[in-house]
Amino acid sequence: MLNFRKIRLLVSIALPMLFFVEPLTANLHDCIQVSVPVGISEREYFVNALIKIADPVLEALSKNQLKKLMPVESASNQEADRKNYTYLEALGRTLAGVAPWLELGSDDSPEGKIREKYILLALKSIRNATDPESVDFMNFNKGGQPLVDAAFLSQAFLRAPNQLWGRLSTLDKEHVINALKSTRIITPGYSNWLLFSAEIEAALLKFTGSCDRMRIDYAIKEHMNWYKGDGIYGDGPNFHFDYYNSFVIHPMLLEVIQTLKDAGDNVEVNYDLAFQRSRRYAAIQERLISPEGTYPITGRSIAYRFGAFQVLAKMALLHALPENVSPQQVRAGLYTLIKRQIEVPGTFDENGWLRIGVAGHQPDAGEGYISTGSLYLCTEGLLMLGLPESDPFWQGKDEKWTSKKAWEGEYFPIDHAL
Repeated sequence: MLNFRKIRLLVSIALPMLFFVEPLTANLHDCIQVSVPVGISEREYFVNALIKIADPVLEALSKNQLKKLMPVESASNQEADRKNYTYLEALGRTLAGVAPWLELGSDDSPEGKIREKYILLALKSIRNATDPESVDFMNFNKGGQPLVDAAFLSQAFLRAPNQLWGRLSTLDKEHVINALKSTRIITPGYSNWLLFSAEIEAALLKFTGSCDRMRIDYAIKEHMNWYKGDGIYGDGPNFHFDYYNSFVIHPMLLEVIQTLKDAGDNVEVNYDLAFQRSRRYAAIQERLISPEGTYPITGRSIAYRFGAFQVLAKMALLHALPENVSPQQVRAGLYTLIKRQIEVPGTFDENGWLRIGVAGHQPDAGEGYISTGSLYLCTEGLLMLGLPESDPFWQGKDEKWTSKKAWEGEYFPIDHAL
């Protein structure tokens, strides 16, 4: 894993050619004390975590070796079946989370150079995943699952239109468009799945100028009908006490409506309403982080780990955190939670691939539809890395998040429903 403090030290003493020489940087760091503000230190940790998660996927796929190298773990012992879907899961979910960071682009800073490396890996990975002649060409239309992960891939393009979509070749764009359109054969379930179809069509609208607007309109209208109150939508007509409001519903609903808005549609009322509800849900999520950096393990898909906090990370990215919630308390809370979860032994296998679990390796924490590729949705909890180092989110000292204040006997603002 790259150590940014060591990198900063080398740059400061004019040794850029030693950027990747770990033993030398370690020795120098032992001899010279470097003071790094806490927010910057936490950002470096987040970047290192994102790289640790994404690197095996993008390195393998960029070389057309993902199907060869990625293990397929399934809690239900259905590895053979999940191989039909797990590779697109790994790509789409990884890129959906890493996209805001990549969209910052490259620059001459140590981190900027690292971003360029992963932008290039991502572009090669997209090419190999969507080229029908490629060894790692992926399944976009057989079975139902490809609709889900084509939507996450579409989400990545919407979040990084310049670095991911804009830097693809004309032929690669054609392959991506064909792959996305091929998912139309799949009928989404009457649930959050409607948003998967809508997200794909939103990407097609943004990048081709046309789409099946009925799939978008239907998804928006039904989710508005399924709203249960206080920032929470039903997953279909019924309420489910899980994290799908964060995994899928709030982020994709906002992105789909935003795309319509950018295209000139008169959707301000729906957007403002969805935005207000997302802010409220972010306020709830901030309060779910315990003083110890844990959270309630409720509902299905708990093996997506800190991806459960996508909405809170997204609202931070949009500079739209709720009233009485500071960037510094969100940063500190997410840092404590993510660090606690990612460092549990067994989270990764000996080759760096994620394993099923919430805290380490817990195979029984996965449902039948979960396999190795599914787990990369955790990257969605790191969306705030799309904020540059200079952003106020990374400045200032840590602040206690709400539950930490409450359980340490300090003042905290009381909560109010939307």
